[in-house]
Amino acid sequence: METTIVPPLWAKPGWIEEVSAWIDAELARLGYTMIGPLQQPHLRPWSTVLRVPTADGALFFKANTPLIAFEPALAQMLYRLRPDLTLRVLAADPARGWMLLVDGGPRLREVIRADRDPGHWERLLPRYAELQIALAGMSPELLALGVPDRRMHRFPELIAELLDTPDKLRIGLPDGLSVEAWRGLRDEAPALADLCQQLASAGVPQSLHHGDFHDANIFAGDRGYRFFDWGDANLSHPFFSLRTVFVSVENSLQLEEGAPQFDRLRDAYLEPWTTFLPASELRSLFKIAAQVAPLSSVLGWNYGLSAADSVAAADFAHAIPALFQEYLDLQAGAAG
Repeated sequence: METTIVPPLWAKPGWIEEVSAWIDAELARLGYTMIGPLQQPHLRPWSTVLRVPTADGALFFKANTPLIAFEPALAQMLYRLRPDLTLRVLAADPARGWMLLVDGGPRLREVIRADRDPGHWERLLPRYAELQIALAGMSPELLALGVPDRRMHRFPELIAELLDTPDKLRIGLPDGLSVEAWRGLRDEAPALADLCQQLASAGVPQSLHHGDFHDANIFAGDRGYRFFDWGDANLSHPFFSLRTVFVSVENSLQLEEGAPQFDRLRDAYLEPWTTFLPASELRSLFKIAAQVAPLSSVLGWNYGLSAADSVAAADFAHAIPALFQEYLDLQAGAAG
């Protein structure tokens, strides 16, 4: 299996004292002065964030479970590659999955819900595609950091392994899969393998997929857009990223499914990829990727929740069966 169960370290006695000592030492090294107590604005079974108030503005400390301890090293790599699109990491302890980050400014979520301008996405999606294209030839480096490998040749096997763990599918429960749906997913295995083969062989290289690319994981300050929160990142088909983008747009702008804005966003994202294929072929390939994308999110949730104990995971357990059902519905729609 892809995952190993590891309990959150921040739930253990002495963790906050250890972290505080590390932050104090790094602030002293960097020349910052802390002016207030640490705050904890974000807590999940797989990561937590502490706000660090300093005389020069807030900094942010992030800690991950060992399962996603690759994020600090990945964030450093991305900043070296594209400092105009990512956040500067002031300090990192990759062995412990810790990092200290600058404040990126206002998040796109607050900005776009105020100005109602989908043009933000039209401007930033080509930049995100450029970053993915730059990373397309760096698979060995990404894997060496510990980024999960969910490339298309492995994808059907990873899904099959998950389907062999019925407890995660909550079969027969109100928020789970029905027995019929579970059987349907198993029967769909050859079709999924064919879709993955089409995605792998079409000519668009596999690359880094953010895994959670929504408007709360993008800063939109005076210095431009900055992408952050790479803990769900994996090596896979790059087009999967737009599933979460579209959900984010729907939620923040209350757009109807199928609204013309989605085609404009798709085309803005695909334009840099015309280096590899004509636009018409890219749009056809995008349709295939959109069919498979819910299963990419399935693997992401499974990976993250594998780091949580049963009590912490319970609040998010519905996500896996819901995404499997979304995939089945898309296949039924494509067949119809």
